[in-house]
Amino acid sequence: MINKRSFTRGASSPSHAPRRFSTSKSIRRPHGVFNGSRFSPKRGGGNKRSRGEHIDFSRFIKKGTRAEEKPYVAKHTFADFPFGKQLHKNIERAGYKNPRPIQDQAIPPVIKGHDVFGMANTGTGKTAAFLLPLIEKIYKTKGQNKRETVLIMAPTRELALQIESDFKNLAFGFGMFSVACVGGLPIMKQIREIKMGVSFIIGTPGRLRDLIDKKVLDLSTCHSVVLDEADRMLDMGFRDEMVYIIGKTSKEHQTLFFSATLSPEIKKLTEHYLKDPVFISVITGETLKNIDQDVIRVKTKEEKIEKLHEVLKKDGSDKVLIFREMKHSVDTLAKELTHSGFKVGAIHGDKRSRERIRILDSFKKDKINILIATDVAARGLDIPDVTHVINYDVPQTYDTYVHRIGRTGRSGKKGNALTFVPA
Repeated sequence: MINKRSFTRGASSPSHAPRRFSTSKSIRRPHGVFNGSRFSPKRGGGNKRSRGEHIDFSRFIKKGTRAEEKPYVAKHTFADFPFGKQLHKNIERAGYKNPRPIQDQAIPPVIKGHDVFGMANTGTGKTAAFLLPLIEKIYKTKGQNKRETVLIMAPTRELALQIESDFKNLAFGFGMFSVACVGGLPIMKQIREIKMGVSFIIGTPGRLRDLIDKKVLDLSTCHSVVLDEADRMLDMGFRDEMVYIIGKTSKEHQTLFFSATLSPEIKKLTEHYLKDPVFISVITGETLKNIDQDVIRVKTKEEKIEKLHEVLKKDGSDKVLIFREMKHSVDTLAKELTHSGFKVGAIHGDKRSRERIRILDSFKKDKINILIATDVAARGLDIPDVTHVINYDVPQTYDTYVHRIGRTGRSGKKGNALTFVPA
């Protein structure tokens, strides 16, 4: 449980309300090095087990409940937000009805220009919470003949491409352009789009740094910075890149951090980059209450694959997401299950972007019903109606476990999480 009081000076406020917090350290904008240490990026998952923590397997066992939580009552409607006519049209066209908690609480301070630190589970509407006010902001600056850009960093190419897709829908009719700067897709096309002029730069840290080093990407006019899934970027070893890239933006900029956890490393980043921010937390708990969680104990590899087959053949295993720690293990299991007649797809960091996009699309559209992945798929992806999440390998940390099983039991539906552990 997070002690929010440590972020707040003065009297405490209701837990559901956004709060301002300040830090004792001055705001610094370092370049290239964070606290004197350097990290090598470990992209696409596949970290060694030795880096993990000891986890009590009993934490993977919990019966789901269908108890109804008190519904959140929004303080605003979308009509209350001071957006222009076109943006309100786009909101309606996107099918947004009432603001979700993170949108309800984050949009007003973002509109006012405050830095924001938002804590929220995956799939809670964070993307619209920052896109809507920033689209309006850039539109107004264009009307004043100012040239400003928005930088959005995300941990994976899938999440970056999903954010860009949402941007195109919400920015329809504004004459704004975006570029998705992600590895695995042609860099020359991204360079051409940047040179033609873009308002929103959305990308992963590795490719963004490559473009900066090639002197193609100039962030000096960037006055708005968003770090989406900031904790995941740190987990993947992108701290150096994050610091370097932010250091290339305008010294005076609005910074928005979104994270599902509040680790000491995340707190250090907030102390460096957020100026008197508004703190918002809409975390609903460690794991969703409507997920049945259990373990499967096995002694041998043969027994493990046999029991996996049993689970996959059971009624109700309609859409299954299986996590493995290593990229080569993903491919090995995918071949075995395909040979056994299952409709399987596999994604990890060594897969080409187009192939990963195609496989994810097949899974979302039920052309395949089993997806095997490293943690590249653990966060930020909106995959509807996943009935089961299976940890075929024990996750390295409990936080990783929580994020993985958050792929099931969404939108109030029942979910199932199974973890294979040694007998």
